[in-house]
Amino acid sequence: MKLHTLSPAEGAVTPAKRLGRGIGSGLGKTSGKGHKGQWARSGGGVRPGFEGGQMPLTRRVPKRGFKNHFTAEYTTINVGALENFADGTVITAELLADAGLIGKIMPYGLKVLGDGELTKNLTVQANKFTASAQAKIEKAGGKAEVL
Repeated sequence: MKLHTLSPAEGAVTPAKRLGRGIGSGLGKTSGKGHKGQWARSGGGVRPGFEGGQMPLTRRVPKRGFKNHFTAEYTTINVGALENFADGTVITAELLADAGLIGKIMPYGLKVLGDGELTKNLTVQANKFTASAQAKIEKAGGKAEVL
């Protein structure tokens, strides 16, 4: 393969319309712009979102919500989901992601919540635990290690 032989895929590039080249072309005279008016002029038209003076949609719809960019975002998992692992397993965020129990690991890491029951003694390594989650892990004979 040589640089001078490269070409775009078939149908990827459409030829430009040649406007205003005689009446027989079908695009002569007004070149598809109709007669007079704002849209027929050079540089004519209105900005995107302009609705002819009517209150635009972006201003008619009320503003809602607030996104706090400084909030601490954790990937969460409940204690009940850890029941699938064997006794003595050291559970980390990476292990949970590989098992498909969590998706993306958020910037602040893993937080274990206390919903569900746990009967296996597991060592759980996470960035944060709720009080109920820590109590359930320790009650089952495991350890809750804060990273």
